[in-house]
Amino acid sequence: MSYPIEVALRYLGSKKRAFISVGTTFAILGVALGVAALATVMSVTGGFQAEFREKVLGVNAHVLVIKYSTDFREYRSIMEQVSKVPGVIGVAPFSINPMMLTHGDATATGVLVKGVDPARSLGVGTEGASTAVLDLPRHILPGGDLTGLRRPGSKPAERAVPSLPEVPILEPDAGARGALAPDAGPEIDLLKAYEARIREDERAAAARDAALAPPTSRAAEAEGAPGAEAEEAEVAIDEGAPRGSIEPQGGYGSVLPEDDELPPEVDPDPCADKEQIARMPGIVIGAALAKNLSLDIGQCVTVTSPTIGFSFANGAIKPPVAKRFRVIAIFEAGFEQYDTKLAYADLYETQAFYDQGDTVTGVEMKVDDIDNASGIAREISKLLGSGLYYTMDWEELNHGLFTALRIQQIGMSAVLALIIVVAAFTVIATLIMVVLDKKKEIAVLKAMGATDAAVLRIFLYQGGIIGVAGTTLGLLLGVAVCKGLLVYGFPLDPKVYFISRLPVQARPQEFIITGCIAILICLAATIVPSLYAARLRPAEGFRAQ
Repeated sequence: MSYPIEVALRYLGSKKRAFISVGTTFAILGVALGVAALATVMSVTGGFQAEFREKVLGVNAHVLVIKYSTDFREYRSIMEQVSKVPGVIGVAPFSINPMMLTHGDATATGVLVKGVDPARSLGVGTEGASTAVLDLPRHILPGGDLTGLRRPGSKPAERAVPSLPEVPILEPDAGARGALAPDAGPEIDLLKAYEARIREDERAAAARDAALAPPTSRAAEAEGAPGAEAEEAEVAIDEGAPRGSIEPQGGYGSVLPEDDELPPEVDPDPCADKEQIARMPGIVIGAALAKNLSLDIGQCVTVTSPTIGFSFANGAIKPPVAKRFRVIAIFEAGFEQYDTKLAYADLYETQAFYDQGDTVTGVEMKVDDIDNASGIAREISKLLGSGLYYTMDWEELNHGLFTALRIQQIGMSAVLALIIVVAAFTVIATLIMVVLDKKKEIAVLKAMGATDAAVLRIFLYQGGIIGVAGTTLGLLLGVAVCKGLLVYGFPLDPKVYFISRLPVQARPQEFIITGCIAILICLAATIVPSLYAARLRPAEGFRAQ
């Protein structure tokens, strides 16, 4: 061991002046607290990122392909193409639409009902032969069974036939107003078509009114009598018709019921019949949603499309669609936003809500490496380079959430790194006090032939030892705090933070980075005192003697 290290260790544990060792202790403690705080915060923010990523990927796929149109009927050919991309291990279609769920007197609005393929998306009935796109089965609570999600004999929905009559095709008429050019061929003139239809309806209505008019009225009209006199003509009353007062014997004292409820034999409730419930299609809902609606496995829930009155789409007028489903499973993703606003049903059943036929919202995929999902998404985008499709990965789908988490981690780490900088000033103060106290010893060393570099190394070693000791103690303290948070669990409000417990992920690389930064700051803090000691002349050290 060279003498600069021996001298540095002796200066750290000096017994001649107590305040030097006490100052060294406080410097070490300051560095330790800064390192522990920074390591703990990085572990907590990293835990938030990992927890949210796990929650998001638990109910969502890694890569999505969405069409810039509501008519996505060629999804099977798209699935065949993307399944050949390297890295894709699972492909499935899906549809997602906002719905309203009702059970008894409880109603939940804005619930996203996602239609999935039970075999491709959830692995139902495959027995491990194919990779499921979603990790939903491992979030299912005990008692749930996904095998009843698709009813036997189910098939894709068919496109509804338009309810409006076809517009007649008119021959081109060059002399008529608004007619098309003769060389345009037999085209459809909408204005003239609807005008002809209106006139035809008016003639039919007039004929019906004439047929239903009383004989006296028709005779009066035939003779040219005024219409007012015809209306005043008295109509003969049948002999059996009641005459006089028709007030009932009990008077009008009867009271109508407050609730307009029909008896069960008139309007039977399917949700009250267990046999009918057993034949209903299955649905999987979140735990918080089931609690809000007072639902349990095996009960009936009504899903209604959130439209007010009648709607017009694809040439058809249709009322709001309501279907009843049987709760076959309840999942708990641990993410409040998913547990309260998400439900899963069979794709074929959800297609019937919008009369679009066998169409989907998009195609979702699972990849072998989620960190490479963005690269695979770019490859798929190049493969489907027609401009009709948009490809995104899981991080882009939740861009706002993960960007906010990343900024939070960087910001909090930068702020807490200032604690280490403050501790570095303690190291500077401690070394300056040592230099001022050891002027005579430094002068003796230089008079005996010590070089400036040797004196410089003495105080660099001293600052490095303080940094290493404080960093080691701080990392151990940080590990202890993280373990304590994992064991005892700090509760959080899920309505605010979307999770119920404070997540902690103690990764070795983050601890190593924190320790290296702390040691570098401590070494940088020793430069000024070390240079001052190295430049000290022997005569200056003996001048006060």
